[in-house]
Amino acid sequence: MSDDETFENADAGAAGCVPKQAGEVKKGSYIMLKGHPCKVVDYSTSKTGKHGHAKAHIVGIDIFTGKKCEDLCPTSHNMSEPIVKKFEYTVMDVSDEGALSLLTAEGEPKDDLNLPTGTEDLDKIADQIKAMFADGKGIRVVTMTAIGQEVVCGVSEDK
Repeated sequence: MSDDETFENADAGAAGCVPKQAGEVKKGSYIMLKGHPCKVVDYSTSKTGKHGHAKAHIVGIDIFTGKKCEDLCPTSHNMSEPIVKKFEYTVMDVSDEGALSLLTAEGEPKDDLNLPTGTEDLDKIADQIKAMFADGKGIRVVTMTAIGQEVVCGVSEDK
């Protein structure tokens, strides 16, 4: 093993996740359902059956696509909870192709995001950003990041 290889650089496939017991999941929290990071919108448990495990029925909305995901899991089993972080950036430019040119709080440029698409809400945010940019207003966007993906999830006027 060379000097620059460390255990922190190892990727187990579920990077950006922490284990969470299915019985501890709450409405409004984030959980991985069928490989998608989801916000839990409905959670219910069934009684223990003759084989002894209470089951958790979890319904969530994918935070990136807005699609509904459901899963049934014994409450004693571990699930993955994605580490979801929110960041705020100032918009410097919006290209005709939909690429965003952003400025971080530290004053660094960030050019790896596009206008959000895929759901009605995301399309509304994209239209809002385009209209505000066309009017010459200062724009701040809020992004949500989890499991190596990042998407714009909110917009406001920069005061």
